[in-house]
Amino acid sequence: MTTSSSERGVSLGMPRLPAPAYPDDVRARLETDAREIIARYPDSRSALLPLLHLVQAEEGHVTRTGMQFCADTLALTTAEVTAVATFYSMYRRRPSGDYQVGVCTNTLCAVMGGDVIFEELQEHLGVGNGETTDDGKVTLEHIECNAACDFAPVVMVNWEFFDNQDPQSAKRLVDDLRAGRPVSPTRGAPLCTFKETARILAGFPDERDGAVDATGSAGPASLAGLKLAKGEAAPARVVHPRGEAPRDTPPHDPSPGEHLSSHDAPQDTSASDPAHPAGPAAEEGE
Repeated sequence: MTTSSSERGVSLGMPRLPAPAYPDDVRARLETDAREIIARYPDSRSALLPLLHLVQAEEGHVTRTGMQFCADTLALTTAEVTAVATFYSMYRRRPSGDYQVGVCTNTLCAVMGGDVIFEELQEHLGVGNGETTDDGKVTLEHIECNAACDFAPVVMVNWEFFDNQDPQSAKRLVDDLRAGRPVSPTRGAPLCTFKETARILAGFPDERDGAVDATGSAGPASLAGLKLAKGEAAPARVVHPRGEAPRDTPPHDPSPGEHLSSHDAPQDTSASDPAHPAGPAAEEGE
């Protein structure tokens, strides 16, 4: 018994139909915004990246209609626009959730627990990498380094930082997002939806009350090298040999610069805390 090419899922190379146009009112609004964006650049094609964010803010991902709009507006080919839209991971190519939850699984975050967090979130949410929960609230993905290694393992929600995570704090975070409960990042502006984030990245002001004033400064871990360079050496921290009981250390009160979030894992249980060593390493072959 033979099967047809369509049954086997083989494309016959038929050309795709042109992308559907935006409704007239949507296109008029986008054209107004696009003119404002393009006016910021001496060469109009330099506006492609923010224009892709603009159309992403419209539908939550970059559609064929959005890419056609960018091409028409900037006198580019759709191939040129597609090449850019598919190169950068910040542009979504399919429908996704209100909250993009990214777990860093690059080397440092991975060894500090990022891989475990990602695996447990997949099981907890019932989704795989790049998939969205049935309620349309959360899209889960593993992400590349976001330059927050000082606070590993890190989870990002719509590009806002949630530092020093563990599986329990990460699961509490996604549960709160799905339930609509208030969620505050460790650093940066208050959380907003992915569409709202995309419009801000397109270059339009964040008009929410207090959002601009809420940006946080670097935490103590990030500033350690600068303080040493200035001669402001901090007290030495002793890392105890594995298997040796740690000595008593004074409690740590977070400074105003740390901006801890209620969704951060407790600091005294972080896998990176020298007061909680991993235990003796097994001999090879055991």
